[in-house]
Amino acid sequence: MSGRQETALCSIPQHGYGWKVKLNHVFPERRNQRVKPKLKQLPPLIPLGLRYLTWALNILKDGKRPLMNYFKMKTGKQIYGAPIGGIGAGTIGRGFRGEFCRYQMRPGIYSYHVLAANQFLVTIRNSEGTTVYQQVLSPHKKPKSNRLSSWKWEFDGSNAQYCALYPRAWTEYKIHEHKVTLTCRQVSPVIPHNYKDSSLPCAVFVWDVENGSNEDLQISITMTFKNGTGGKDDKKGNCWTEAFDEAGGDVKGVMIHQVIRAMKCTYGIACSNNDHITTETHFNPNGPGYEIWQPLQTKGELNTKSEEYRPGNAREEVGCAVSCKNTVQANSKGRAEFALVWDMPQVKFSGSSTTYRRFYTKFFGSDGKAAPKLAAYALQNYKSWEKEIETWQEPILNDSGLPDWYKSAIFNELYFVSDGGSIWVEVDESEKLPADDPRMEYGRFGYLEGHEYRMYNTYDVHFYASFALAQLWPQLQKVLQYDIRDSISKEDLSRRKHLYDGQKAIRKSAGSVPHDVGDPEEDPFVNINSYPIHDVADWRDLNSKFVLQVFRDFTLWKDVAYLKAMWPQACTVIQKSMAWDKDDDGLIENGGFPDQTYDSWIMTGASAYCGSLWLASLHAMIEMGRALGEPTELFETTLHKGKAAFEAKLWNGEYYNFDSSGAPHSSSIMSDQLCGHWYLRACGVTDKVFPKENVKKALTTIFNNNVMKFKNGTMGAVNGMLPSGNKDLFTIQSEEVWVGTVYALAAVMMHEVDFRHT
Repeated sequence: MSGRQETALCSIPQHGYGWKVKLNHVFPERRNQRVKPKLKQLPPLIPLGLRYLTWALNILKDGKRPLMNYFKMKTGKQIYGAPIGGIGAGTIGRGFRGEFCRYQMRPGIYSYHVLAANQFLVTIRNSEGTTVYQQVLSPHKKPKSNRLSSWKWEFDGSNAQYCALYPRAWTEYKIHEHKVTLTCRQVSPVIPHNYKDSSLPCAVFVWDVENGSNEDLQISITMTFKNGTGGKDDKKGNCWTEAFDEAGGDVKGVMIHQVIRAMKCTYGIACSNNDHITTETHFNPNGPGYEIWQPLQTKGELNTKSEEYRPGNAREEVGCAVSCKNTVQANSKGRAEFALVWDMPQVKFSGSSTTYRRFYTKFFGSDGKAAPKLAAYALQNYKSWEKEIETWQEPILNDSGLPDWYKSAIFNELYFVSDGGSIWVEVDESEKLPADDPRMEYGRFGYLEGHEYRMYNTYDVHFYASFALAQLWPQLQKVLQYDIRDSISKEDLSRRKHLYDGQKAIRKSAGSVPHDVGDPEEDPFVNINSYPIHDVADWRDLNSKFVLQVFRDFTLWKDVAYLKAMWPQACTVIQKSMAWDKDDDGLIENGGFPDQTYDSWIMTGASAYCGSLWLASLHAMIEMGRALGEPTELFETTLHKGKAAFEAKLWNGEYYNFDSSGAPHSSSIMSDQLCGHWYLRACGVTDKVFPKENVKKALTTIFNNNVMKFKNGTMGAVNGMLPSGNKDLFTIQSEEVWVGTVYALAAVMMHEVDFRHT
């Protein structure tokens, strides 16, 4: 890495991109994603709510949490910044003010506590050896009770700035009275096409210290960390600590050994590249914190007293620390490098007896002793990670034709690949998969629909998010698709009552694309279709979405072997969908109940959403069939008829009607009406299915109504807007804004219309 590049990395990016705030930032408005139903929306929700109540109470009675918990709904806190950790091995959230928060050590299960004991501290000593400044680098007030009361809190947030550009983040602290600037650069190994390093449970914090004074200063940076994730279970961990050194003594740190819900987990904090590293294997995170504060205050370093600490009380919580002391000469710079790792190699899901090995154990072993090696590896390799990240991001960041908000969004919105509850495990040999199955080499991958919708690989919405995997980690998209492919033929004959209508049906029908591959509170990848509201076997969009993802993947990868592996099941699901074309006009019909991803928004007859997906999937089948030399006549005939029916039944001269039912909301302007066309455009298909002029007219109508008439065009596109200019209030979902669909809409608009000149 050149000196110029190194200097650029040390400080907050000076360009307009990246999410930037001062640490004393207060958001101007309190947002809440909970939309309260209006009176006219309540009647169909009341029986659903009663059935939900019974269902949820039974789950709670069994000591589990409902996958949709409306008793304790999660709402986004206005504290979060870029999370840390690689993909699928657990994550730890970071607040933009420096908080360690939102832990996901258990697969798919989050703890949202903020741990006050997990901090960075700075100590400044003058040339005479006198401590002139010592501070917790947090703007937060002192914790309640007596916790860490000896520490000095409330760093002036106006003197610190944060910038997130995932998977990195910078925080700059100005200590004006001593002319010292501290810059912490947070680096997580989330690196396209680098599967080994992207799987690692770690992050590196690079502290660059600038002494702008005319006096040499001794500056110590100290990292403190405690066991657990902040909940009451922290007292059940039987934790103990031990110091370690690795890489011939170049890396020194402390480990916390613990048990989290019957799974062994070791935290490790470490420092490198410094002759003066000191450690503390124990402090009481619930006490005043003198064990840390006083030795730093007295001599600028910790008391390295013992190699390990074993509490006398098994319920004791423990903290540890590692400190790096540098003499930084006048008007010069220094550096301290820290790593945080968590080694939880073998995991179980709550409802499963199966033990899974996380994917990173392929490289670091599954014996639970990898923390020192992980820390050393992270500290030795973070510079190469950053070089790879720069190579990936620079073409976009340096493109003067792209606005700064776009540059920020395209990277910062990628956080879900790690902080979306992702799990990445090796495949057990007992599955006996074919040798050429990609899961043998790349394992099995899953991520949650959302923190409040706890289902892995929810397929109708993965459809929108899957471009990130398909383009950046194609092997993860591939193994996910192989799991979906295999699940199509599976059936689960256990019967359950669905919450929407109270009717009983089997959990999974053969020949259908699943809604999801399971709930981490059950036995995911085995018990698929955890979604309890509808019978998803008759959802009109899932089959089309499978076909379109296969087509998109093939378009990107040109992998004929993959296409051959997917083709039989693509034929199976497309044939099943043809049964929903009741009038043989080539266009499938919706059933008059919520039978697609908008699962409270009823479509009847032909619909723009499902119809566009269906036509696009037929075109995809034709192109894929031709690539394989398979017969395509049926798909060609059906598409020819379906295109005519789509235009005749839904086109009104300005846009495609919501559906053909003639109901009051039938003429609603749906922002997602051209979803199928968007996918085709992303695959390089232009106007072979949907008439170009109609597409442009529809997009202009959506922009003028769903975008500009909703919050003055400042909050994206509302899902449904009536021709009158009022929101469609038929259901809660019609008046919501969905981020994934808005990005999809924006993408197809960028393909088709230059709205800067409209």
